[in-house]
Amino acid sequence: MKSLYLVLILIFTGITVSGQSNSTEDSLQIRKIYDMSLLNGKSYNWLDHLSNEIGGRLSGSYNAQQAVEYTKAELEKLGLDKVWLQPVMVPKWTRGEREFAYVQTAPGVTRNVNITALGGSIATAIGGTKAKVIEVQGIEQLKEYGRENIEGKIVFYNRPMRADHIQTFEAYGGCVDQRYSGAEEAAKYGAVGVIVRSMNLRMDDFPHTGSMGYGDTPANKRIPAAAISTNDAKYLSGILKIQKDLDFYFRMTCELHKDVESYNVIGEITGSKNPEEIMVVGGHLDSWDLGDGAHDDGAGVVQSMEVLRLFKEIGYKPEKTLRVVLFMNEENGLRGGNKYAEVAQNKGENHVFALESDAGGFTPRGFSFAATDAQFNKVLSWKKLFKPYLIHYFEQGGSGADIGPLKGGNTVLAGLRPDSQRYFDYHHAANDTFDAVNKRELELGAATMASLVYLVDKYGFNNINKETTEIID
Repeated sequence: MKSLYLVLILIFTGITVSGQSNSTEDSLQIRKIYDMSLLNGKSYNWLDHLSNEIGGRLSGSYNAQQAVEYTKAELEKLGLDKVWLQPVMVPKWTRGEREFAYVQTAPGVTRNVNITALGGSIATAIGGTKAKVIEVQGIEQLKEYGRENIEGKIVFYNRPMRADHIQTFEAYGGCVDQRYSGAEEAAKYGAVGVIVRSMNLRMDDFPHTGSMGYGDTPANKRIPAAAISTNDAKYLSGILKIQKDLDFYFRMTCELHKDVESYNVIGEITGSKNPEEIMVVGGHLDSWDLGDGAHDDGAGVVQSMEVLRLFKEIGYKPEKTLRVVLFMNEENGLRGGNKYAEVAQNKGENHVFALESDAGGFTPRGFSFAATDAQFNKVLSWKKLFKPYLIHYFEQGGSGADIGPLKGGNTVLAGLRPDSQRYFDYHHAANDTFDAVNKRELELGAATMASLVYLVDKYGFNNINKETTEIID
């Protein structure tokens, strides 16, 4: 009876027996975070500089180094306890001259189409590559056609992203294999090149690049690979139904160089009570070179920086150590994420939580978590605090590529989940530019991240089983 009486008191005062949330106090603190981000935010200005003063930040490039120096300097201005660079060797691939391609339906009758080299591709022959085309809907169809129908031809992968997936990342995952492994697989059948339909739900003229690989294909057997815009993919597919013996020509001068040294940029607020427990917020500093990488992932970079700035501005001193990590080389290697996890493991660091933003600067909807059921249930106890901000998506499964290597033990990983419906309109394309990012949406995302970090810092994931037992008793 005494236990029941205690539980009733705690319910009516808004405090859970597990110490998970003091609703009034936490609501006021979260309100401060959102107010500071929306009324006195810095993330949009930082993104303006990254996008418009530096631009695309391909790993190993001059722009990537400029971004390293800029973000380090800005973090130092925040008065953090520590700011440092973590060296990491990254691949260096250059695009070369602007790519050129056309479809030839008869001698002297051509139509130019929009293509872009896939990251990591080799160049075409010096004078370009020209051949007949065979259209397939995915890698699995190569076996159906066999070498006799593919050898000497350009393979055109034309499986679209499925528009009936509400979660657009599911649509992306359903066809990105043809971009990454398409050249490797087509080369086994004697193809001389591949053209891949852009990973884009919208019909437009922007070809979308992205990482590709050759696996263990010998260097002399590798073939060039390019993405074609969705409008031109539709045209090419349509004309192939009428004329199967047309020619496709494309020219690319891209080149893979030796690895070069770059850096993860790291800033830290040392924990006031439990400095040995580390929380991470981060995004990737590198981007593709076609646009300026505003959504992918300039937005995640500046939102992560803003989390630490917001805590400083509202006077909140985290109990646990809070780090911002701006990872290098997510796009074509994941070297930065792997290096950070390697160093952390070698030092025996205790990472209790990591949050990544790498899904664009659109309106935040919530988070996904890589967590145990008990850990996730604790997160769900905080969900009501986000209701006033229309944050409602709290799901298990998935976090982020760069923080993925930290997975293990009791570490909870999370990913910010903005509205994804427009993300692939810009992803890896020339229109991923600063003007495509809405200031308010960006700032809401930063505040949402900071609010979750605040709750993790205050309540953590320790003693979950003990807390659950107390409630039952």
